[in-house]
Amino acid sequence: MRSGFVAVIGRANAGKSTLVNVIVGEKVSIVSPKPQTTRNSILGVLTAADYQIAFVDTPGIYKSSNRLTDIMMKTTEDVSKDVDFILYVHDGHGGVSDEDIKLMSRYLNGDVPAALAYAKIDIMPKERIADDVKKLYENGIRCNIFPVSARKGTNIKKLVAFLAENMPESEKVIPDDIVSDKSEKFMIAEIMREKILLKFNEEVPHGVGIVVNSFTRRDNGTYDINVDIVCEKANHKAILVGKGGSAIKEVSSFARESMEKFLGAKVFLTAFVRVEDDWRNRPGLIREIVL
Repeated sequence: MRSGFVAVIGRANAGKSTLVNVIVGEKVSIVSPKPQTTRNSILGVLTAADYQIAFVDTPGIYKSSNRLTDIMMKTTEDVSKDVDFILYVHDGHGGVSDEDIKLMSRYLNGDVPAALAYAKIDIMPKERIADDVKKLYENGIRCNIFPVSARKGTNIKKLVAFLAENMPESEKVIPDDIVSDKSEKFMIAEIMREKILLKFNEEVPHGVGIVVNSFTRRDNGTYDINVDIVCEKANHKAILVGKGGSAIKEVSSFARESMEKFLGAKVFLTAFVRVEDDWRNRPGLIREIVL
């Protein structure tokens, strides 16, 4: 039996969360085409007959701009030092810059065994893959490189087999029926935040957090959920609420459908928007808000 922990690291929007969700076969991380989608390290577990891989999906790497992003970057750094393997995910569609190579070297050429998932090959010219791999090799990136597409499933089995072979010999570290370390309450907050990111595009910045005020289940199995959507400016609140409450009603309906699918039960969801100036630099609010 082989079992171990794999840190999934890379720039924001590289496709880390999508890759973990596809490998694990469950939605353990929310996904949107925007930076700061993943704010915590989130565990996704793949258990097979002869191996178990616990993937630690980390926040995307980018320049820190406030207290919240400082915490996010520290999370990534801490995780990278305390795992059995590092899987660095790179968006192949975006090419390979000198800055990319510098960042990769920081994680791929250290003491922890590592591999590179060269992602999103389904939306890029295939002939460019070999050129990029050559460039990486010539610049000192000598680990195994797997061109993959999570959306198409290309080379996912090969990648998983390689990771399984490189796990240490060990008994399972996570019970068989566990696919994530996050609670249902945490995932409900993440679903709400995901739908906001998807709906509002560039209108609302990423300074949105979710507070779950109540999360209860009735005797008949129905869930009653009440959340606050926290934003930083009054004009952001106006956008989130919309004319006559139309925007908040639409995004709540969108979120409720996903919550019902996740929980496998009917959900009554109420959501309100509140303004907390500069909450991402206020430690007390950071602790209150489900990150």
